[in-house]
Amino acid sequence: MSPLLISVGLLFCSNIFMTFAWYAHLKELNQKPWIIAALVSWGIASIEYLFQVPANRIGFTVMSVAQLKILQEVITLTVFVPFSVMYLKEPLKLDYLWAGLCMVGAVYFMFRSKM
Repeated sequence: MSPLLISVGLLFCSNIFMTFAWYAHLKELNQKPWIIAALVSWGIASIEYLFQVPANRIGFTVMSVAQLKILQEVITLTVFVPFSVMYLKEPLKLDYLWAGLCMVGAVYFMFRSKM
């Protein structure tokens, strides 16, 4: 399997954990003190690093740091939108489409030398 695909897969796993670490407490722990939410989130985020660190190390063998960052942002949006709509019950907004199109432009500029 190519380093790019391995990196993308690990970054997807990383983003799932990080999205839960950053936002699930808003739904699940909103009645608890913030320190409890922070500790739970920190625990989830520590698992996230088990995916994120190898993803970036593997990805860095075939991509620049800037390319890794843009890839991370695209994956973040790809994970966040379904999480926001399905888990947090936020409305699906057309703004997500516009943000996604802006990310497509960012991907183009970061990866155009490889095209």
